Parts: sequence; structure tokens; C-alpha cells
Amino acid sequence: MTQPQWIEYTGAALFLFAVLHTFSTKFFIRLANKETRHAGLWHLLGEVEVVFGFWTFILLVFLAVANGSTAAVDYLDAQNFTEPLFVFVILVIAGTRPVLQAARLLINILDRLIPLPKSVSYYFLLLAVVPLLGSFITEPAAMTLAALMLRDRYLSRRIPESMKYLTFAILLVNVSIGGVLTPYAAPPVLMVAEKWGWGMDFMLSMFGWKAALAVFINALAATWIFRRVLLRLDDLEDDFEIGAVPPLVMGIHLAFLAGTVIFSHHPAVFLGLFLFFLGFTEAYKQYQSPLMLREGLLVAFFLAGLVVLGSMQKWWLQPVLAGMDSLMLFIGSTLLTAITDNAALTYLGSLVEGLSDANKYALVAGAVTGGGLTVIANAPNPAGFSILKGSFEEESINPMMMFLFALPPTVIAACCFFFL
Repeated sequence: MTQPQWIEYTGAALFLFAVLHTFSTKFFIRLANKETRHAGLWHLLGEVEVVFGFWTFILLVFLAVANGSTAAVDYLDAQNFTEPLFVFVILVIAGTRPVLQAARLLINILDRLIPLPKSVSYYFLLLAVVPLLGSFITEPAAMTLAALMLRDRYLSRRIPESMKYLTFAILLVNVSIGGVLTPYAAPPVLMVAEKWGWGMDFMLSMFGWKAALAVFINALAATWIFRRVLLRLDDLEDDFEIGAVPPLVMGIHLAFLAGTVIFSHHPAVFLGLFLFFLGFTEAYKQYQSPLMLREGLLVAFFLAGLVVLGSMQKWWLQPVLAGMDSLMLFIGSTLLTAITDNAALTYLGSLVEGLSDANKYALVAGAVTGGGLTVIANAPNPAGFSILKGSFEEESINPMMMFLFALPPTVIAACCFFFL
């Protein structure tokens, strides 16, 4: 539905407030720790996952007051919430013990091939291999698996805060670029692949090998920088060594994961599968850890808010993209991704008529390159924030620190995509 111009301006202003709020969450956490009277409210406003949902609520109240409640409801009904629902379901399934055990078995097999201490090689593999798995199991699933394994094995232990920030920053960047080996796993690629005729061969030849190179360089750099810290860490026992999950249960969980990925554009199907999955986990509780329902709902709430507020930004984003050449489009989409979802960015770019092949490449390459700069840049990022924030000081991740630590791996990714 077409909105009056003054409502679009209001939506843009509220979007700006939401972006500023995203970078200010650490302030609210500190305020909650100092003031007990309203600590609950400040803590709520300090949750990154709540930010866009909070400002979306304000937008809907504004629409209801200005145009009536029916207009607000109609606007909400016009939005597509498939992605938030999918991320919720895939996060919960990928975060289960049987799926984690399968991922750890794979990493352990690869780890035996690397002649380095396990604490060093395992760290490298989690930052290099798991993000590339996102091209097959989708980026949100890869983010969930990598974040959980990094948290349990490294980030929850006594290591420098700088190591936590750089590790997480590289994970965000690598997941964003690691999903481009296929045309269906990375949301910004998915938005344009069918319309522009980008198949598997095209993605591998134009994007895939460059992304894999950048992923390995970033992972190798972090491993080298923190090698002394890693060598001091004792190896931990894996969950499957403590209490193994039967192969059949593991296989059934992987089947649910695969079914969700295959039907990722059909919420009626993957939500139905999810209900069956919940029943299965209840029947075999002895092989389960607590399901990540709270984390999944918070992430879905964040993404739903981003969908509602983001759809108000077409009026200024699309003309900006249309007026750039390929170099400016690559730089511009990388920077714009930091303040808007990269999938929304490529979708708006796909609506611009007459884009050259060079501009199409620049738009998508820039969008995935900048996907690790902020929590709102890429759909899987809020999942990583939700899983890992408890491992940082004050159980909160400073978005500005994340932005600064994400700049070097982002530059490496940009060089691989633009110069190779």
C-alpha cells in the first residue's frame, strides 16, 4: 500500500532512531546497573534484539493515531514475515544437541587432518569451515552452530575481551560472505538470483571462490593473532564424548533441518515441520538440551521489526542505488548495509531497471561484504548476538566496538570481491 509522503518521512526518522538506539544499547545496560528503580526498563532497552521491535511499536501507534487502527493493521498485514519465522525455526533446530553433535563430529574429522594443537586448529575450523557450511544449510543455521561452539569452547572462558570482539566480528563477516557459494542460502543473493538468472555455476565462479578465500584469510589472521592465548587453553571434552546421541536421533534432527531449509519460502510447511519437531524432542528428552525458544523469539522479534521499519525506506534507498556507477555502488552498498538489512538492499536494487551486469555484481558483492558491520546488516547477526552476549562483560556486546573490530575483516572481503 502507498503511504503519504509525511508518513514515509516519519518512518525514515524512526528508522534512524532505531539505528542510533542499536549503537547505544551498552549505555542502557550501564544505566540499568546503576539505577535500580527502573532497572527492568533500562535493561529491556539495552537488549539489541528488542530495538527494532520497540521502534516498530512506536511506528504502528503513530499510524493508528494518524490514520486509524485499520490503517495500522493493514500496513502490518502487507508485510512479509517469512524470514523472521524461518530464522526462528532454523535457530531452534540448529541449536539442538543432536545437530551440534553432528557439526562437532565433522569438525573433529577435519581437525585430525591439521597438524596443530587442537585448541588452535579447532578455533580456525570454527571460523573457516562452519561459515562456509552456510551456503548449504543456510546462513542462520551456520551462525547458530558456530556461535554455540565458539561460546562453549572459547568465548565463555577467561580470554581477553579483544579476542572475543575480533572473533565475533570475523564470525559475522565470514557468515555473511560464506553463504554465497550457492544461490539459495544467503538472503541478499536469494532476493535476486532467480530474477537475474544466477545459478550454482555462476555463484561459484563469480562469488564462491572469492568468498572462500576471504573466509580463510580472516580465520587464519585471527588464529595467528591469538595463537598464544589458544595454546594456553586446555582442550574441552565434547558433548558427544560425555553422553552420545544415537545416530538415528541425530539423523532425524538433520532431516528436520534439511526439510526446513528446502521449504524455507513456505512458512505453512516449515512451521508444520517445526511442530512435529517439537513433538519429537519431547518424546526423546534424554537426548536434548533445553530448546533455544527464548533466543529464537527475540531474534524473530528483531527481524520482524526490521521488516516493518525497513519497508518504509524504499522512497530514498532506491533512488540512491539507481544513481551510482559500479565502483560507487560497491562502496555504497557496503556502507548502506551497515544501516539496513542487506537482503532489503539487494531487493530494492533489483527493482532498478537497466542495471548492468557489473552493477548487479557490485550491488550484491557490496551487500554481503558489509554484512558483518552491525547487528542489522545481515539476518543471522541477531542470532549470534543473542547466543554470545552472555560471554561478554556486563553480558552485553558494544555495537560500536563490534563495528570497529569488523572493519579489518570487511576490508579483506572487499579486496577479494573487488580486485579478484
